[in-house]
Amino acid sequence: MKAIMVMFDSLNRHMLPNYGGDWVKAPNFERLGKKTITFDQCYAGSLPCMPARRELHTGRYNFLHRSWGPIEPFDDSMPELLKNNGIYTHLTSDHQHYWEDGGCTYHTRYSSWEISRGQEGDPWKGILGFEKNVETPFIMMQLMQKRYGMNMLKQDNVNRMYLKDEKDMPQAITFKNGLEFIEMNHAEDSWFLQIETFDPHEPFFAPKRFQELYPDEDYKGMEFDWPPYAPVMEGDDVVGHGKKQYAALLSMCDHYLGKVLDMMDQHNMWKDTMLIVNTDHGYLLGEHGWWSKSVMPTYNEIAHIPLFVWDPRSSKQNEHRDVLVQTIDVAPTLLDFFGVEIPRTMEGKPLKETIQSNKKIREAAMFGYHGGHVNVTDGKYVYMRGPIHKSNKPLYEYTLMPTHMRKMFGHNELQNIDLDKSFAFTQGCPVMKIEVSEQGFINPAQFGSKLFDLTESPNQEMELTNLELEMKMIEIIRGKMLKNEAPSEQFERLGIHLERPLTREELIKQKEEIKIEERISGLEGFEYEPGAFNQLVTVLNLIREKERDKLLEILKEQDENAKEYIIKKEAITNLVQTLSLEEEEKEMIRYFVFVAGRTN
Repeated sequence: MKAIMVMFDSLNRHMLPNYGGDWVKAPNFERLGKKTITFDQCYAGSLPCMPARRELHTGRYNFLHRSWGPIEPFDDSMPELLKNNGIYTHLTSDHQHYWEDGGCTYHTRYSSWEISRGQEGDPWKGILGFEKNVETPFIMMQLMQKRYGMNMLKQDNVNRMYLKDEKDMPQAITFKNGLEFIEMNHAEDSWFLQIETFDPHEPFFAPKRFQELYPDEDYKGMEFDWPPYAPVMEGDDVVGHGKKQYAALLSMCDHYLGKVLDMMDQHNMWKDTMLIVNTDHGYLLGEHGWWSKSVMPTYNEIAHIPLFVWDPRSSKQNEHRDVLVQTIDVAPTLLDFFGVEIPRTMEGKPLKETIQSNKKIREAAMFGYHGGHVNVTDGKYVYMRGPIHKSNKPLYEYTLMPTHMRKMFGHNELQNIDLDKSFAFTQGCPVMKIEVSEQGFINPAQFGSKLFDLTESPNQEMELTNLELEMKMIEIIRGKMLKNEAPSEQFERLGIHLERPLTREELIKQKEEIKIEERISGLEGFEYEPGAFNQLVTVLNLIREKERDKLLEILKEQDENAKEYIIKKEAITNLVQTLSLEEEEKEMIRYFVFVAGRTN
């Protein structure tokens, strides 16, 4: 028995022809659908990249205990379990996060591995004196470059100097390496190959022949293949151009997927080789007024993901399954396929019987980011449970591997750690309990909790108000959090009881208290246009005390009867201009104010 997993990053389900996409050219995905089972209700679990990959290894949710980070010493890793049971495992990838501090223990779980460099801002080639001044109109990118020293755009331009031909591009090399492994070993038994490309993740850098599939001669705007993690502030022409750039890279992914299908045909591998084609999450290309992921509510464009599986044991193909499955099901599915015992720590379920007969394996799927909304769907409804306090606290990380994406935890973060021995899944290992001190500039509390009926509003454009249904969804979340051994402060952060359901009266009271909390000393009597409170708090947090007092005085003077005065978002934006700051700093504050004003 053999297995191949072809994994893409940020692969949009809704743009594939298998799921109703009607303009992206992806003939090999169509061909894939005829060869496999297509899962219509697959959801991500923990987001984004490395949290999702920890789930692929461990078969359990990551996001309630920890954010981005490596495989932990106590984790049951699927490829390592296969390796230890006589199944050869090989990883070929260009996903540069594997080689950073926050992903450094994943690739070494395999029997062998190989890498292809140059994606995104991968610190690959060094050219001292590289003088190309990489300017960007995106305030978010400017902030990263000027404030935090993240010269990703400059590094990406250096990398592209070495990627002139398609054969040199990281995705092409990744698939070439994978195809060589298959060619060398197709007649052998007992191996698992993971071909994993960072594409179609941004930046959308694709060879010209794929860009030519989506003519855009009328576009006269800026070069745009790297959207910011931010609200859409660009015109429709830029958004349309960005979508075409993504589509070109997606068509490249389709082309190289076809090479794997060709080789399986050539060697008649369908008789004994499982094939899984998957992704970690989707991507927003202007939907809901957002670019990318991570900073907005986790809409279905991000969480509802494609999944295709061929299982030679059942030989089911060209069929769809509509039961809820998740990323956490991949590890137990592969272990089951190779006859390796599934550890008790895994929450996911093997998909063998679901592939065979559409067997239901769960009533609901949970997903989210560490410190963000805890989201749940039963397939009909999606509920996003946000924190009940603006502070979004209490919040802790539980880990033995204290690293962020590209750096280790700072000294300041490790001053007051505790050791926690309460989790069964750590298999007797105490873990560090580290308070989260910095949560970024997006606070999930600003969006509130959200409920959607996917039948009535499939694009999640219209929120549903239904207290009884909201209570039901909260209880589903509570049950899944208990099963996941979620730490007690996560329940507290979300206003959910550990030991019993939330009552209707308590839910109503919580909603009233959230409104009361939207008060600022000196402005207690003010009301706020939706989003304006978050904007004002953002401004006050970003400016000096002297400027803060000045701004509050201006607000107080705008109306003699302050108790009836409604502070509007436009007023907050205008007030920024009155601050005694450099214009560049004002521009940065205006950007953050714009983001903070989002309530959807």
